[in-house]
Formats: sequence, C-alpha cells, structure tokens
Amino acid sequence: MRRLLAIAAGLLVLAAAPIQAVAHGPDPIFSGGLFTQNKVLQYRWTTSGTPPLDMKGAIHAARDDSNASRKSKAPSFDYDTGAGNVVYYGTDVPCGSNGLACFRRDTPGWFGMWFRPNGFRFDWGTLRWCELSGSPDGCYDAENIALDEFGHVLVLNHHDNYADDSDYRDAVVQTYSRTKPRSGYNAHVYGRCDVAALQQAYDVASYTTLYSTCFDVPTEVTLSVNDASVLSGSIVTFTATLTSAGDGRLSNNPMNGRTVVLQRRTSSGWSDVMTLGGTSTNGTYRGSLTVRSTQDYRSLFRGPSNEGVETDGSPAITIIVSSACGSICPQSSVSTR
Repeated sequence: MRRLLAIAAGLLVLAAAPIQAVAHGPDPIFSGGLFTQNKVLQYRWTTSGTPPLDMKGAIHAARDDSNASRKSKAPSFDYDTGAGNVVYYGTDVPCGSNGLACFRRDTPGWFGMWFRPNGFRFDWGTLRWCELSGSPDGCYDAENIALDEFGHVLVLNHHDNYADDSDYRDAVVQTYSRTKPRSGYNAHVYGRCDVAALQQAYDVASYTTLYSTCFDVPTEVTLSVNDASVLSGSIVTFTATLTSAGDGRLSNNPMNGRTVVLQRRTSSGWSDVMTLGGTSTNGTYRGSLTVRSTQDYRSLFRGPSNEGVETDGSPAITIIVSSACGSICPQSSVSTR
C-alpha cells in the first residue's frame, strides 16, 4: 500500500528539491531551512479535528519517541493548548489521495500535521489504526506513523532503501509504511539512518553522543608531549586530541568518552602502551609514562563497531632520551674489604 506523500501536491511549503542520498546513507533532507537547534516545537489539537483519546495517546507517544531517540540537537516536541502549531484528525486533510497522514513545515516557526480517521475508505480498502480497531492484522500503527510525521517536520525526507528493502528497519521515515504484522510496522524509535540525517543537519546532542552507524565519519587524532628530549627515567606527559572530521556540523567536533591509546613503535609495527584518560578539556586525552630509551610514539583511535566513525592515528613523535649522567658516566667503585 502506498505510503503518504510527504506533503500534498500544491501545498508544498519547502520540499521542492530534496537532496538525494545514495541508498543506505542518511535519509535525504528537505531544502528550505532548519528549525533552531534544540528548539521546543509545541503543538495543539485543532478545534474541528480533535483526535479520539487513544489516537491522542499514540501521537503523544510518538512525540516522546522522537524526543528520546533523535540523538541530536534537532528540536523536541511538546503539547500545549496555546500552541500555534496544529495537529488535526479527520477527513478534511491536505494529504494526497492515498495519504494516511501528512504534514507541512514552514521554518523557522510553524508546522502542521493531519491524520485521516479510523475507518476512512480508500480505493484500496479501509484505513484501520491499530490503536483504534483492536490491533488486527493489516492495521497501521498510529504511533509509528506519527513518528514518521514528526521526523518529516524536523527535516527528514523518505529514506532511500536498497531495491530489496533489506535495510527497511534502518529508518522510520519511509515512502511506504508497513501494516501489522510485517517487520517494522510498529517501530517506535528513529532508525539509524534517520538519526544520521538529524545529526548531520542539527549536530550531535553532545560531545559524548555516539555517531550513528549509518555514517562513516572520518576522525582526526593528534598527539603532543610536554618534552621531546629528556633524561633517562624522566616522566613524559602525552596529550591527544580527538575530533570528528565529517561534513557540515560534524566537522571539528570534540569527541569525549572514547578510547584513545598511546602506542610505541616496534620492529614489527606498533604496540599499545597505555589507554589515555579523558580530561576536563573536550576531546582531550592524557597520560604519563616513564621513558628510558629513545622511541617513537603515536596516539590511536580505533573506530568502534557501535559508532559510525573511522579509525585514525596521529603522526609519530620521537622522544629522544639521553643518559642521566651525560656522555661519560663514572664507574661504580666496589669495596673489597
């Protein structure tokens, strides 16, 4: 069954030319601007189209799903009876002929959402919301559809899937929604490729927030030392910095809470010496080591499997170590008494 058009023809506010993404990348996003980072977008029911109680609950639950799973500085949503943004339930909707629901967005300050009523007759059959019809097979999960609409409002266009839809669960914002009991029909958190697009558009929520695994964001790690020429037995402090090196808002972000190691060059390559500890300075990791011979060192960040970032190693730094007593050391005297 055909999923709703993002915005009904003739009522397009700003989605004239979405930026297309390669299949299985972050969702495409609409042109026309963003809302302010972390803005709270409030909505209310319209007087002429107030949803029934269970539908209200599903829409509010989708609001909470969006707020909890956006993992970015994308706006959050809240309900307020005095809000200027509206949510409507009924037959008088600006959706396409097969649209279950639709939206309009006018940045930086307004949006609207519309939902067709339970029992609405399409050419293909009757719309059944799971929450309002006893949850039979073939129903649409209203919470899932509302989350899709909240994603559209934020800026997300429909995800570009592989031809076989094998990556369908990687996004909630889809051209075609599934009915019960098909996999993904009741997804209540943004998929990883929804999150990737929100992070790219609005930035990650904090410097400790993991980058979506729908990404492959480059990173940059550097290394400095307090002294590169020391006496044997001296303590050298190594300081590494770790930043993201992606596009747009994902460029030059400090990355906290990651694992950065100090490595020493060996005859066969590099070996780990220690894990550098985080500091109070964002993206900075530090550790100290007693050195006794001249060695090359570098810092290394290994991109973990649970985050969409690449591995990077710093250029090598040579620590030159001199004998503690200069070029000629006195011989020890041994008593024979």
